[in-house]
Parts: sequence; C-alpha cells; structure tokens
Amino acid sequence: MAKYLLLKHYRGAPASVNDVPMDRWKPEEITAHIGFMNDFAERLRESGEFVDAQALAPEGAWVQYGGEGRPPVTDGPFAETKDLIAGWMVIDVDSYDRAVELAGELSAAPGAGGEPIHEWLELRPFLTEPPTVTE
Repeated sequence: MAKYLLLKHYRGAPASVNDVPMDRWKPEEITAHIGFMNDFAERLRESGEFVDAQALAPEGAWVQYGGEGRPPVTDGPFAETKDLIAGWMVIDVDSYDRAVELAGELSAAPGAGGEPIHEWLELRPFLTEPPTVTE
C-alpha cells in the first residue's frame, strides 16, 4: 500500500471545465458537492483506502521562527493566491494507477448547475524513505 495526497486548490491549477468559483454556487449546489465528497470518502473507508480529508478556509498566515526569546514572525494574512489549498484527501492504495483512478473520480464532483467540475487535482505520493545518496 502507498499513501497519496490529493490536493484541491482554490486557484492556481489549470482552469476546470465547470470553472465557477464556489462562492457563486447556489446553496443546493454546495450541498450536492459536499454530499458527493462525503459519499466518496465513505466508499473509500469501506474499501480501506481512506486515511483523512479536510477542507480549509481561504484565510491564513505565514509563520516563521523569530529567534531565541522572540515571538514568531507572521506575514499575511494570505499566501500567494495561486498557492491556496482548498483541502485535501489522503488515500492509501495498492498502486499509482489506483491513485490516478480515484483522483479522476474525485475530479468529477458536482459544481455549478450540478455539472461535474472536472477540476485538476494535485496528486502527490508520500515520501516513504529518504533518497539514497551515492558518490
């Protein structure tokens, strides 16, 4: 089994087919989208492939160590807008092909007008072992 992170972005990914921002969706479209996400996660729980999923608010801040005895330094409230992450799902699957298959299914979550979004999801494998350095 291998773990993969599926990242959903607010913006910055290539435009989706149904490219209407969620803040312009009707309440029933948001409900349908969340229902799809919950049903998808439940199906993966049943198959043993689900690890975690979370949605993130768009606000946030960068934080950095401020030095010995000094408070952390913050900058924000936002990261570069192209880098904002809307949420994630972690899956644990048998193969990269299965991860791609599931990411494709998740990409079809309904959006505006009840139509599939066809959004781009970033698929990243978890690092399992440090790289081997040879000289």
